[in-house]
Amino acid sequence: MASFHFEIKSGRRGTANDHGAYIWRSGFHARRGDLVASGYGNMPFWATHDPSIYWKCADMEERVNGAAYREYVIALPNELKLEQNMDVVKCLIESLVGEKPFQFAIHAPISSLEGQRNLHMHLMYSDRVPDGIDRPAVQMFKRYNPTHPERGGCKKDSGGKTAVQLRDEVITKRKATAEILNVALQKHGHDVRVDHRSLKDQGKDKKPERHLGPSRIRGMSSTDKELYVATRHAGI
Repeated sequence: MASFHFEIKSGRRGTANDHGAYIWRSGFHARRGDLVASGYGNMPFWATHDPSIYWKCADMEERVNGAAYREYVIALPNELKLEQNMDVVKCLIESLVGEKPFQFAIHAPISSLEGQRNLHMHLMYSDRVPDGIDRPAVQMFKRYNPTHPERGGCKKDSGGKTAVQLRDEVITKRKATAEILNVALQKHGHDVRVDHRSLKDQGKDKKPERHLGPSRIRGMSSTDKELYVATRHAGI
């Protein structure tokens, strides 16, 4: 069974534009050299040609305690070719983001442990749901006005949910993501599948793998790395 990684993050006001540059490997981040593909969509008229304009405005105009962006980090199947994974990314964007403004990037860094590429997608998006009203940038991030929508900002879809609703929403998104990945794997003739469930729910007694981090891996000997990888593949 292929590994499944699905992570949800959020960024406060003042971090959105920098994060957009990070996932697109712009400027200083270009030195990483692991960008495979990138794109964006659903931007308002004033940011149609440059998503960074949207994130800069979110950094300036979003409420102090409000999230300027949300993000999904999802592992993509190494078994699939780039064009096949691009189809997967398109399906994931439609399923997880819909009509909301987004920016994505596919990274393929080489694993320090196994020397294999770690193919994954960063899908950065806004909580602001388009409603057909063309708002200028300074109005987009204001508080929504339910009586006169044209006078307020664009409505966010992240508020007013209970802890149970949020939990169920995450489970639903994890399941939908796994289904999209598995449909693609089956379509292109691969037997491996991913499972969105936790190890416990899968009936496995294995503990979740601890993230080692680059510095810890650099300090490991070749023997230590081989033993760690062997243990990982053995499911211990």
